[in-house]
Amino acid sequence: MSDIYESAANSLGLFSSPCLTKVELRLTCKGISDRDALSKPDPCIVLNMQSHGQWMEVDRTEVIRSCVNPTYSKVFTLDFYFEEVQRLRFELYDINSSHNGLKEAIFLGSVECTLGQALIKGKMCFQITAEELTGNDDYIELSFSARKLDDKDFFSKSDPFLEIHRLNDDATLQLVYRTETVMNNLNPVWKTFKVSLNSLCSGDHERKLQCTVWDWDSNGKHDYIGEFEATFKEMRGAIDGRQVQWPCINPKYKVKKKNYKNSGIVILNQCKIIKMHSFLDYIMGGCQIQFTVAIDFTASNGDPRNSCSLHYIHPYQPNEYLKALVAVGEICQDYDSDKMFPAFGFGARIPPDYKTVSDCFCVLSGIQGVVEAYQACLPKLQLYGPTNIAPIIQKVAKSASQEVHTKEAMQYFILLILTDGVITDMADTREAIVQASHLPMSIIIVGVGNADFSDMQMLDGDDGILRSPKGEPVLRDIVQFVPFRNFKHASPAALAKSVLAEVPNQVVDYYNSKGIKPKVPSQYQSSRPFGP
Repeated sequence: MSDIYESAANSLGLFSSPCLTKVELRLTCKGISDRDALSKPDPCIVLNMQSHGQWMEVDRTEVIRSCVNPTYSKVFTLDFYFEEVQRLRFELYDINSSHNGLKEAIFLGSVECTLGQALIKGKMCFQITAEELTGNDDYIELSFSARKLDDKDFFSKSDPFLEIHRLNDDATLQLVYRTETVMNNLNPVWKTFKVSLNSLCSGDHERKLQCTVWDWDSNGKHDYIGEFEATFKEMRGAIDGRQVQWPCINPKYKVKKKNYKNSGIVILNQCKIIKMHSFLDYIMGGCQIQFTVAIDFTASNGDPRNSCSLHYIHPYQPNEYLKALVAVGEICQDYDSDKMFPAFGFGARIPPDYKTVSDCFCVLSGIQGVVEAYQACLPKLQLYGPTNIAPIIQKVAKSASQEVHTKEAMQYFILLILTDGVITDMADTREAIVQASHLPMSIIIVGVGNADFSDMQMLDGDDGILRSPKGEPVLRDIVQFVPFRNFKHASPAALAKSVLAEVPNQVVDYYNSKGIKPKVPSQYQSSRPFGP
């Protein structure tokens, strides 16, 4: 083992502690102040969690238009560790009505607490409802429609949406799901949606569910159409393809109107129970993680012989490229049985004539092999440019596309790109990422050095939806971008935790979206030789 590799590996200090349980957080705000005298805010809450001194976005709620007292249907699911102080920060934004990203949003304020404080329901500027998950990971897919709803608008038809609330043990109501609004339609067909069995009824099939139909108004004062009570036991009647129907009742009309029957009929057209498989289900079923690394050898890194260069090889201290490579690669290689990693170098002129800029390719054995090849090739390369990463994404995507045809969960591809500068083929890269989002593939980009990486954040997809130059949106969020400088003063293990945190969900989301189940472990036997 090389000294540099051993130094980097030993400095990681990777550790893991078992998750005690999972909790769900639901958010409600009261009395959001109006910053715009002409309209009400369109609020959204962004949840950040602190890891090794750095705040990282976990997820965000939906945007609720024209509302000062929003109740969000978005559920945050977090791992709870009793032995750790898990710091949370909730940031409230007024989102620009024409753009859902945060760049154009108005920051309204934030509040910090620990997950432990959220669990004991401390008083804050907004309400957090926390609930432990019971262990049932099944999801329910529901498809609702309605017919002959009451018309609440004078000059047009109602704009209905449906809310489902769960009746809790303490008699309070908890919002479970809110559908989209179907404009100008008394016979709406709402989009099919998924909700966990835990969220819907806490696993109790006879728990009462209050379902309310509203007529949406742009001022946020929605008109009440009617409601009905249901249970999941009743909903299961739609599993075999039959429809389940409920009359939508307005209690005031029922009392006042002598011949009142209902304010419409709500129909459940489909109820499907979806078994949610975990990341470990796929790994234990034989799914291999195919890890690929690409390293930036452009001239902006500096002459490797100069101690100021980002590629400078110090005899005892690994540079940032090596630290990032080892931190991520050490984890990924455990899920790859052959340990043979494709490695790319891009942006350099190569021997013998040094006239060709190449994205070199070689296959190496293990992370140690990549480290040794990196050290060996540096003196032989002429660092040049430009910083084009689309060709590398396309090469890995080509391999991932072959996996699609197997219709099995056999190989999932992770591409780690280490670069010191803003990429120069942004349009081509956006197109390549959008196409790759249809494949079993994730992309991790680590920015090395002190360049301005602000434009790279758009590739992450966290600030709105990434689109190709032609306007096609990504099918899945598959990119994670992290500047290495954010982790200079943190434990090196923090980098690996940050960049790999989304991968398990990305793996599960891809295979679940394709309806691909993991093989049962008995069908796959992993044999590894004893010895070093």
